[in-house]
Amino acid sequence: MQQFRVSLSVLTMGLMAAGLTAPAFAETLKKPALDELATAWQGGKTASSFNAFLSQAEKANPALKPAVAAYRKKATLTGDDLTNIGRLLGLYNRLHNQKAVIASLGAMVALPTARNVQIPPHENPAIIDFGKLVEKTAKSFGLAYRNVDNRIFEVSLKGKGTEEFGILTHSDVVPAVLSEWVLDDGTKLDPFTMQRVGDRLYGRGTIDDKGSIAAVLYAMKTVKESGIPIQRTMRLMIETTEETGGDAMEYYRGKTKLPEYNIVLDSGYPAVVAEKGAGSLSVFFPAEKTDGTVTAITDMGAAAAVNAISQTATATLKGGDLAAVQAKLEAAKAAFLQKYEPQGKFAIAITRGADSVDIKVTGTSAHGSEPQNGVNPLPRLGLFLQESGVALADNQFLKAIKYIDDLYGTGYLGEKMGVGYKDDFMGPLTFSPNLIRTGADGRLVMAVNTRMPRGRTPEELKAQVEARINEWATANKAKVEIKYDQGNWMARDPSGRWLATLLDIYGDTTGLEAKPVSAAGATTAKQMPNAISFGPGMPGKKYTGHNAKEYKEVPDLDADLQMFTEMLVRIGNLQQMQ
Repeated sequence: MQQFRVSLSVLTMGLMAAGLTAPAFAETLKKPALDELATAWQGGKTASSFNAFLSQAEKANPALKPAVAAYRKKATLTGDDLTNIGRLLGLYNRLHNQKAVIASLGAMVALPTARNVQIPPHENPAIIDFGKLVEKTAKSFGLAYRNVDNRIFEVSLKGKGTEEFGILTHSDVVPAVLSEWVLDDGTKLDPFTMQRVGDRLYGRGTIDDKGSIAAVLYAMKTVKESGIPIQRTMRLMIETTEETGGDAMEYYRGKTKLPEYNIVLDSGYPAVVAEKGAGSLSVFFPAEKTDGTVTAITDMGAAAAVNAISQTATATLKGGDLAAVQAKLEAAKAAFLQKYEPQGKFAIAITRGADSVDIKVTGTSAHGSEPQNGVNPLPRLGLFLQESGVALADNQFLKAIKYIDDLYGTGYLGEKMGVGYKDDFMGPLTFSPNLIRTGADGRLVMAVNTRMPRGRTPEELKAQVEARINEWATANKAKVEIKYDQGNWMARDPSGRWLATLLDIYGDTTGLEAKPVSAAGATTAKQMPNAISFGPGMPGKKYTGHNAKEYKEVPDLDADLQMFTEMLVRIGNLQQMQ
């Protein structure tokens, strides 16, 4: 996205288009002035205290003197004074605490909080340890902490009044395939040891969603230490099952009254008011024996989770004349790459084992909700095996790759299945075939990540899809079982000062266009009253959550720190949310 400064008139027009009215923020600090202060700090000209930072700010901009004087007198801050002090506090937090936040994020990444199918999440030692880490941090910051049965970890910055504002994040992460965590220069990464390379913080959960947790905790610390009173308690809720269905939030809802207004820090900026419905479409193929005289696919693998597009997909071939099979595959590779690389670059590696031929297709990983940002290796692997001309035994693996080819191909818009459609605001339906593995029961499962915009109900889409799959199974004499869980889309039209305030914070901090948007990713905002998403993904950048080599950019973490701090001050003191 092109970066440019948003004038008040542009912001107002965007808000009017969304049915909102922007408050008058004409005399407040904008990005150029904030950048100048940041440059001065980084040049070593500022003492490491907020008061000293304010002295430099009012010297650089005399118009700030009344706001600074009011803050120092502990007077009630309102209007532009409240905005400017909140904005300066956010900048101070970003500059003063950046190293500490990065260290805190590293400690969080070190806890492998992916779901363990052997035990419930609330009994997972990594989840329990994460709660202990948050508790230790919160109490050292003077913040209130509550552990809701290892399902939700709560941290609260107490306000003077009875109202609460909710901030929801999550501590669980998707699994990581270690072999995919290798940089282009050959540097090997450990997904659960955060490593900084330039301005990138690599590690599972750095952007989804542990970076947000670390940033909010330090924002709360900074606001508390500043002495700026807030009227509304700010409640941080850290979910532990977001990546696998959100059952911890359902448990929490049954035990705790939720705040009336909420934001989720698990999607993108400026403010996400509509989300597609996330779904998982699994088709199971029963195991079929082969006699070994004909070459057969005996194993396949791709993503570690259905909501992630993997970087690699693999297949193992055994039986028959393997030398001839390898030769045929090698002969077909160049033409196949030439045919499909216009859709996105990928590579094919063919190696000979003691009793096998192994094929690996390397594409580009992406979040399952954003297949347009990846090059999915799984359908390309299936197509290559079919188009190579190698005769393969008719078993469950061959049926699965025919299923992928016939109903998905290399597309992801539901076009081959005949169910594609789009919404003007929320975008198109996406179907991404991501996961293939043999289960404990011996059946092969092929799983597709679905994202459904408004225009249909989950029941309508499920009926269409299941009918199409059953039609395919009949035509191909395949016995299949279908399991399709389709969540519904969310489209909200929140109005009032709270959303206008969030947009103002984002626009003035980043200099980017500030208006409500939609997202393909699905969050627990659907489970919260009056909930929208506010970060952490930046417009115009690939979101690396669920990717191999997931990373968070340090400048984006800085922006989170700055905006979250100002948000606590201003939302915490809004007289009226609407």
